[in-house]
Amino acid sequence: MDIVSYNVNGIRSAIGKGLLNWMESRRADVYCFQETKADKSQVDLSAFELLGYNSYWFSAEKKGYSGVAIFTKHQPKQVRYGFGHADYDKEGRAVQVDFDGLSVMSVYIPSGTTGDERQAYKMNLLSFFDGFVAQRLEETPHLLLCGDYNICHQPIDIHDPVSNKNSSGFLPEEREWLSRFMDGGFIDTFRHFNKDPHHYSWWTFRANARANNKGWRIDYCMAHQPLLPRLKDAGIHADVVHSDHCPIWVRVD
Repeated sequence: MDIVSYNVNGIRSAIGKGLLNWMESRRADVYCFQETKADKSQVDLSAFELLGYNSYWFSAEKKGYSGVAIFTKHQPKQVRYGFGHADYDKEGRAVQVDFDGLSVMSVYIPSGTTGDERQAYKMNLLSFFDGFVAQRLEETPHLLLCGDYNICHQPIDIHDPVSNKNSSGFLPEEREWLSRFMDGGFIDTFRHFNKDPHHYSWWTFRANARANNKGWRIDYCMAHQPLLPRLKDAGIHADVVHSDHCPIWVRVD
């Protein structure tokens, strides 16, 4: 199964920039989208359906904000919406589809860049996420968590680790959380296959950052350890431009 994860920074905007044409040529089995900034009633789904995709959306209560969706060519056995936590679910941050032998979640961890209140919200959600995932694994142990985590893990994952050491997204406590999460049984699939530097998934719109590859790798496909023998490849489509992020992908047998 070929799975793509992509923070589209507004699915309607991405459609206007050629998202459908790219999906038609890319032909993934599953697309996990984050930051859709829409609900399904605001999007013409017929074009996606013509490509063979059914979609499952979990949108934010606030219009034009946050939201996740999964587009899949394969009919899931079950769809699970949200975290089961009202404070987080009102922002539309998780949706999961279960297939035989594989479950895929599209997850969108909040940014803390707008101030202390949102940074605290982010850290509280990360703490909650540990228990949520542990509980979910009891039901769906072959779990792939795809999405925008808004955290760079290591210095290799950010263009300037020194000047960004006190920036949200590269704070020691965020990086420590991600290390603990992975030590608890999750594999960063991109790093499993690629150890090289200068691979990023997000670039600020400022200062020509993308053209100069001054980016951050904050998007991940995290595979639960039992999936390790089934991982075939993973990568980043850095040349795909519908958003300030780019798509990432993983192939699972």
